[in-house]
Amino acid sequence: MGKTYERIDGHLRTFIESQPMFFTATAPLAGDGTVNLSPKGLTGSFAVLDERTVAYLDFAGSNAETIAHLRENGRITLMWCAFQGPPNIMRVHGRGEPVFRDDPRFTALLERFPDIDPSRHGLRAVIVVTAELVRDTCGYGVPFLSYDEDRDLHGKRFAREDDASLDAYFRKKEHIGQSLDGLPGLPLPLPPANF
Repeated sequence: MGKTYERIDGHLRTFIESQPMFFTATAPLAGDGTVNLSPKGLTGSFAVLDERTVAYLDFAGSNAETIAHLRENGRITLMWCAFQGPPNIMRVHGRGEPVFRDDPRFTALLERFPDIDPSRHGLRAVIVVTAELVRDTCGYGVPFLSYDEDRDLHGKRFAREDDASLDAYFRKKEHIGQSLDGLPGLPLPLPPANF
């Protein structure tokens, strides 16, 4: 049976911080809009900021659906599954905000991710999520899967980009500045990096 928690601490924090990947789900307000579900990983790219706030790094990619949905309505759900050990699924339902590179809070947030070299991954934003509902459920249907290591392809691909070439890359992609449903996505031009 599922259980609701007041905060992300103790065994909940230990559980989510030990998972090598998690998923994000967002949607636009329009009933016929495109629901987005994304896997997130890369060791060190997720942080628990306090008992009700978590954050993760948003890296370069071929779309910006999560950013667009958060800019429109802020709704987001994060989910972790135990692929090893006791079966468990944990969800954080809440409000999210993309903090972009030109935001005064960006530098302090980036310090919460000391094991990531942001220049290697085309960092676009830090996504900050405030929990409104924290729940766990059994993970009886989740298979055992083994984690071997992070892929290094993303870092290799985007380490060769500077701010100008990264901005040009984003401008060429159809769904970076605008979502699949036409919502504003990543603000362009890309603000220069201060890292």
